Amino acid sequence: MYYIKKTIEISACHSLFLDYESACEEPHGHNWKIVVYCKSEKLNTNDMVIDFSEIKRLVHDKLDHKDLNKVLPFNPTAENIAKWVVDTVPYCYKAIVAETTNNEATFEIQD
Repeated sequence: MYYIKKTIEISACHSLFLDYESACEEPHGHNWKIVVYCKSEKLNTNDMVIDFSEIKRLVHDKLDHKDLNKVLPFNPTAENIAKWVVDTVPYCYKAIVAETTNNEATFEIQD
């Protein structure tokens, strides 16, 4: 099995839809860190699992300097963003999304 890991940093804002009062319901921004994990039993014709630039195009280019509420069709919690990364990036089995150094969420496909 081949494994790769790509770390992406983005600046983006969001507001959350919650069933309790929170400051996070107001628009606010983060300098997000997103770690993308991919794996494959075989390499592609270029001898890669997936090109790192393709991961950047799919994640960074879609989210960086954006209002996540406008570009994502769901409540943009770190948990939901992690799942979106796994669903969006080919061969991705795990994503870690950190809003800050102290707050991160992981979504991982269990085999």
